[in-house]
Amino acid sequence: MKHAIAFCALSLGVSAAGCGGESAVSSGADASAPADALARQPADAASPATPDAAPDAQPTAGKIEHVVLIMQENRSFDHYFGMFPGADGFTLDASGNPTNCNPDPNLDGGCVAVFHDPTDSNSGGPHSAAAFQTCFDDGKMDGFIKNAEGAKTACADPQDPTCSNGKLIDVMGYKTGADIPNYWAYARTFTLLDHQFESDASWSWPMHQYMVSEWAALCTSASPMSCTSNIGPKGPDAKGFYSWTPLTYLLDAKKVSWRYYLSQGTTPDCDNDEQECPPETQLANVPSIWNPLPYFEVVKNRNEQSSNVVTIDHFYNDVKAGTLPAVSWIAPAGEVSEHPPNPVSEGQAYVTSIVNVIMQDPVLWTNTAIFVFWDDWGGFYDHVPPTKVDANGYGLRTPGIVISAWAKPKNVDHQELSFDAYAKFIEDTFLSGQRLDPATDGRSDSRPNVREALPTLGDLRLDFDFSQTPNEPLVLKPM
Repeated sequence: MKHAIAFCALSLGVSAAGCGGESAVSSGADASAPADALARQPADAASPATPDAAPDAQPTAGKIEHVVLIMQENRSFDHYFGMFPGADGFTLDASGNPTNCNPDPNLDGGCVAVFHDPTDSNSGGPHSAAAFQTCFDDGKMDGFIKNAEGAKTACADPQDPTCSNGKLIDVMGYKTGADIPNYWAYARTFTLLDHQFESDASWSWPMHQYMVSEWAALCTSASPMSCTSNIGPKGPDAKGFYSWTPLTYLLDAKKVSWRYYLSQGTTPDCDNDEQECPPETQLANVPSIWNPLPYFEVVKNRNEQSSNVVTIDHFYNDVKAGTLPAVSWIAPAGEVSEHPPNPVSEGQAYVTSIVNVIMQDPVLWTNTAIFVFWDDWGGFYDHVPPTKVDANGYGLRTPGIVISAWAKPKNVDHQELSFDAYAKFIEDTFLSGQRLDPATDGRSDSRPNVREALPTLGDLRLDFDFSQTPNEPLVLKPM
């Protein structure tokens, strides 16, 4: 496949987020769009007490009875939705062509513009904590090609996240609605999140820990106070103790039902994200990078890894039987994950099938909130620098879609969000606002802050309107 690659001059020290001239306009140029990315300088934020709810947020308790979180893999926001109307996407020239670019170290100052890449299988680039620093480059967001070109080549495992295998460097490629029609259909019909960032500035392993516990750490013993933050390579003792407190601890205490549904197949990320490794079989009863709960002491002690961490077929059975739990996490296998080089179409079809099952149940459709999102950026370009809230994050921007009968239709949410917002939504809906706070949750651990309580974190309840006419189900053909 041949791509027409545009070049523009890149002045030393100037962000590559926009190489266009003064006539350029944003693809998301609406009156409510957030301030220019250059004003979004990273800043440290302390952890305050739990803030009051956003003034316009409608209570979800008693109205939303099921939350389904579908986490896919390794796509940045610009890669999937940089051309989406109304979103904070690419800068466009007078002809509507994107001008965002990144310097190529091999081009002696040249800047490679983003380009349409309709291919179903992509390469991406390294996406470890070190790769984040290269891409982010102190907020200049100009290291994506440098990061990809620094990847290993000729690897035995083509799914190694540090490997490019000599393929076309496609980190500047983007998709359109023609390439991922179902995802764009959901975004057009319901609510798209265009300022959602990874909770941590790294890869899948810590991100999945954050997803279920609001922290990623290494512990030296079964004591929750022995844990310290870790978002880098696993290290030799990473699997020894997961002693801090997961969200399931609070759910169990309030007798709120939950399940972690895991697709069976392979997992493509190596355990330490730095060394070459063969793909491993992913099983519900075996902890792995996409299946962290069986590692946690409070889950093992309750034997919940055998009853609550189950294969994806249980999800379909639970829906059919009317026993879907209040909280469902759904993690993919490599083959349907969209993790490069796995086909985008396979992942989209898998997600569509899950969403369809809920939409086709009239009762579930009216009381369920579905969140579809991607766990890290996978090396793909994004132009918006994340805010620094603590030593671990935020990471880079990834897409998020809110799907519900009560989701605000045709809406783009510009709030600053991270995956912490999903925990906050669950806590507000089912736990009366209780946070994973060592001072109040009944189980002390050494986490550095209470992520859900950060004043910069938006409120996903703002994306719901229970006074509106309910949205009709959007049952789509998996494709």
